Amino acid sequence: MFKNLLTGTAIILFTAMAQAADVKTLLRQADSYRLEFDSMQVETEVQLFKSGKLDKERLYAVYLKAGRRSLVIMQSPGEKGQKVLMLGDAFWQIMPQSQRPIRITPMQKLLGDASVGDIATMNWSEDYDGMVAGEVVVGDIPCLHLTLSARSKGVSYQRIELYLAKQGARPVKAELYVASDRIAKQATFAVERVHGRPRVTAMTITDQIQIGRETVIRYLSRKPRTIPDEYYNPMFLTRNDIKE
Repeated sequence: MFKNLLTGTAIILFTAMAQAADVKTLLRQADSYRLEFDSMQVETEVQLFKSGKLDKERLYAVYLKAGRRSLVIMQSPGEKGQKVLMLGDAFWQIMPQSQRPIRITPMQKLLGDASVGDIATMNWSEDYDGMVAGEVVVGDIPCLHLTLSARSKGVSYQRIELYLAKQGARPVKAELYVASDRIAKQATFAVERVHGRPRVTAMTITDQIQIGRETVIRYLSRKPRTIPDEYYNPMFLTRNDIKE
């Protein structure tokens, strides 16, 4: 009996480990629709819609680097010169002419429902653990439903209900929960072929609290780009701008 118990426990552990490995593979596949290179520059447009009408828009240049490092440079006239730096779970805002970086949270708003975390972080496989909760049809797309739990308290959302197409694991929809376990946003993903490969070209965020507000994040271009490590230092950024 004891031997049977050990065998049963081993089977359960093996099954759990296999599922975790499968989920990690699925998340890497899903990330590949948004991340093409280890180090890259993403030109990003954010538009805020109220009751279906365009209200505001902003442009950002986002520099991503391995090790959960991101740098966001504001490009629109009213924000020109502002920067946001992410190092792991730590975020800073750097204002023009200021010698002191300001610590902020990943939920700090940029425009509408687009937060710093929505723009600066794009990696599910690094930031979350998960399990397959089941299968469901979203629209007319058969999907796997994954429940993701944050690995740390510093990420934007502590829980994500993520829906990936069964064929190809492309992201279809995500329900985003904050630390209080309240749903804050729903995101849907537009996938188109770019240079012959399917890529997420836009993410639409629907506010689950303020009805009638939508924020569309469009990825206008992606290219490999590595900037020196010193630019991922908040004090260095108070004195220096990115050289094109």
